[in-house]
Amino acid sequence: MIAGPTASGKTALAIDLAKRTGGEIISVDSRQCFRRLDIGTAKPEKEELQQVRHYNISVLDLTESDSVADFLERVKQYEQEIKARGRPIIYCGGSTLHLQSILRPLDDMPDADSDNIQNLNEEIKANGIEQLYERLQEVDPDYAKKMDGMNRQRIIRALDVWLQTGKPFSSFHQNKKIEIPDDLEVYVLHHPRKKLHERINVRTENMLNNGLISETEGILSYGYSPELQALNTVGYKDVISYLKGDISRHQMTEDIKTSTRRYAKRQITWYRKWEFATWLDLEVNSQEEAIRKILKA
Repeated sequence: MIAGPTASGKTALAIDLAKRTGGEIISVDSRQCFRRLDIGTAKPEKEELQQVRHYNISVLDLTESDSVADFLERVKQYEQEIKARGRPIIYCGGSTLHLQSILRPLDDMPDADSDNIQNLNEEIKANGIEQLYERLQEVDPDYAKKMDGMNRQRIIRALDVWLQTGKPFSSFHQNKKIEIPDDLEVYVLHHPRKKLHERINVRTENMLNNGLISETEGILSYGYSPELQALNTVGYKDVISYLKGDISRHQMTEDIKTSTRRYAKRQITWYRKWEFATWLDLEVNSQEEAIRKILKA
C-alpha cells in the first residue's frame, strides 16, 4: 500500500514499482473512480495506464452514487482478478477512509434510509450544505472533525444514521488496533511541510495550465449538474465558482491551493495514527532509493 498526502508523488512511485515487480495498481481515491474527472483528480496519463494495469479508475458516471462500502466491494473483485493472474497488488491513493477500509472491516451499521436521504438533500437545496454541517457538528463533533472537508455524501450518511438510531455515526466506528496481514506492507510518502506546499502550488498551476477549467466547462456543457456530489471536490467546485462569476481567477487559484494544503494536513494527521506504517522521507531518499527500500523489505 502506497499512501501519502496529496501531491506527494504516490502515482509515480507506484507505477515505477509496478513495472519492476509486474504488479497491478488499485486506485484508492474517492474521485478517480469517476469518468470525466481527469485533470482535477490527477489521474495517471494515458501512457501510464497503458504501461501498467490500473483498477478503479473511470468506472462510474458522475451521476452514480458511491460509498466506501461500494468501493470495498469493487476492490474485492479486483483483488481476485489480480491474484488469479499471479500478480502483486499495489494499492495507491490518499483517500483515508477508503485506505482504512482495506485494512480493517467496515462497521456494522444500518443501511441508508431513502426518506432520510431525500429529506436531507432537500434541506441542502433549500438552505445550503453549511446548515447540515453545523447540525453534524452538534450531534457528532468527532466525525465532523475527522471528515475530509465539507463532504456532502458523508454529511448526509452520518446524519441519516443518527436519525435512524439516535447514536452518533462515529460511535459505530471500531477503535480496535488494526492488524496488518503478513503479506501486506504499508508505506506513507513524506515531504517536509514547506516542500509539500511547494509541490501543491506547482501541481495546482499545472492543472490549470493543462485544462482544468475547460475540462470543467465540458462537464457542465454535457448537462451535468454543478450540484453533483462528485463535483463537490477541491478544484472542480472552485472552477465552478469562477465560471459562475462568483470569484476571480486569482481567487480561484488561491482557494484551490489553500484547500489542498488543508486536505493534505488532515491526511497526514490520519496517517500518523498508523503505527504499522513505514514512512518514506522523499526529501532524504530519492524515488529510486525509496523503491529499493520497498523491494528489500
